[in-house]
Amino acid sequence: MNGTDSVLAWQSASLLLDYPDEQLLARRDLLRSAADALGDPALTRFLDHLDATPLPELAADYVATFDHRKRCCLYLTYYAHGDTRKRGMALLRFKHAYRIAGFALDDVELPDHLAVVLEFAATIDPKIGRRLMIEHRAGLELLRLALHDAGSPYADVLDAVSATLPALVGRERDAVARLAAEGPPEEEVGLAPFAPPEYMPETQGEHR
Repeated sequence: MNGTDSVLAWQSASLLLDYPDEQLLARRDLLRSAADALGDPALTRFLDHLDATPLPELAADYVATFDHRKRCCLYLTYYAHGDTRKRGMALLRFKHAYRIAGFALDDVELPDHLAVVLEFAATIDPKIGRRLMIEHRAGLELLRLALHDAGSPYADVLDAVSATLPALVGRERDAVARLAAEGPPEEEVGLAPFAPPEYMPETQGEHR
């Protein structure tokens, strides 16, 4: 996939991986045009699902999928670091990358949320955004596989994102297998949390 197509796929996926609302529904024609331009059947399937599903049902499914399943977490650093202090440092790396590129992130969402990373890659700095995703390739793959295992329509969106990235190599495959078997690291005893509980997966509280 060339750079222009990658950017178009990232922008589409960024919108589709945010909480579904009326604004998203108003963009369906634009997203459909993007999927047609990409010739991406995965995005087309998800948009068919979007057209056929009432908004309250879409919203409920989003919460059930991403807030209630730890293996379907949209926060990329969670897969590598769990809720440990190391994850706080990884979040700072995202913030630093955004700051260098002149991207001002508000406090509504953490910087490693996949929709935020995709928006940054599509609209601010494709090179840095792609690098951040590749650095968390194992987590992205585990998320993609978990969505497929759950039979979630969102698996199609992750397929579209994955198609813009290099294929997994040996060490990355090992990391995916390890994450699938063991899960993310757990918080060490006595460490203070690094972010409000509403930003954590279900074990810490819903992020929305």
